[in-house]
Amino acid sequence: MVLRINDTIPNLTVSTDHGDISLHEWVGDSWAIIFSHPKDFTPVCTTEFGAVAQLSQEWAKRNTKVLGVSVDGVEDHKKWKVDIESVGRAQPDFPIVADAGLEMAKAFDMLPAEYVLPDGRTPADSATVRSVFIIGPDKQVKLMMTYPMTVGRNFAEILRALDGLQMSAKGVATPADWQIGQDVIVPPAVSTEVAEAKFGSVKTVLPYLRFVSPPS
Repeated sequence: MVLRINDTIPNLTVSTDHGDISLHEWVGDSWAIIFSHPKDFTPVCTTEFGAVAQLSQEWAKRNTKVLGVSVDGVEDHKKWKVDIESVGRAQPDFPIVADAGLEMAKAFDMLPAEYVLPDGRTPADSATVRSVFIIGPDKQVKLMMTYPMTVGRNFAEILRALDGLQMSAKGVATPADWQIGQDVIVPPAVSTEVAEAKFGSVKTVLPYLRFVSPPS
């Protein structure tokens, strides 16, 4: 299965260190971020989980849940979280899926072009890529990012992208490098007259590039 933007995520029931969860029920009325990792007790992954833990208050401000995915079991996840907290200096209170059979990795297309599943596999064998999915309250994929095993993700950018998605849900678009508080773009399908009535004053830079203050 290949997921695309605007697809509804599979409603899998998965095992986590917080117990079994149904993905659709877990998302509920919130936004959600799902991020995958090759294996527990690996260096890049540990720094990434620490970064996610450090942002716990930021996720909460944005009504967003986070869910990690790794191929190891629940008991390994619990032990690994001790290392994560030590490195990140923040408690990783989000669940981690125990995706030993790669059911979720396959359903979300998290695997590279070639992978093997030998007994005692290493991260290089299963090689779950570093995928990020931002999911809306409608259970649809809003954004996807994929990194190779060797490159740690920039969670400040993931947070910024989440802000952009939540802003764009109000009927606008965001320019390059947009940050909260900056002006936003009027979509081409919206006339200037309608934009002024809905958002207030419109600044026209080009006939197809118009800015307004961010709607509250």
